[in-house]
Amino acid sequence: MEIKKLTPNDLTQFIELIKVFEVVFEMENFQMPPREHLAKLLAKSDFMVFVAIQDNVVIAGLTIYTLEQYYATKPLAYIYDLAVKTSLQRQGIGQRLIKAVNTHCKDLGYEEVFVQADKVDDYALDFYRKTKPTEEEDVSHFYYNLGND
Repeated sequence: MEIKKLTPNDLTQFIELIKVFEVVFEMENFQMPPREHLAKLLAKSDFMVFVAIQDNVVIAGLTIYTLEQYYATKPLAYIYDLAVKTSLQRQGIGQRLIKAVNTHCKDLGYEEVFVQADKVDDYALDFYRKTKPTEEEDVSHFYYNLGND
């Protein structure tokens, strides 16, 4: 298995990862955004995608947004989504992805990497606890849906 940071030339693998997200997150009626949009996103310097590849197939991955700070000069890395194909979960693949991201971001001078998990998602909470985080906080999220009414 290989852990790989995608480049703008890896659009097909990014789409494969989104399909993994679709299945693992049980996204009903999901419509894949246009390739042009995904290519533009993949080319952004403040967006990263890491994937795990086995036998030339994307089996897992995560997406990261870089957040510039005003309290400090070092950026933060926010893991937005992380998923492993259901049949391959609990084999250390997600932990390897987290380790690769932490190493990459440390090498680039980031202050920290962070991720959020829903309080009711025991599996996700247990997973992230196994990755040996420096700290865990109990937070609530407030959402403002800006629907296209």
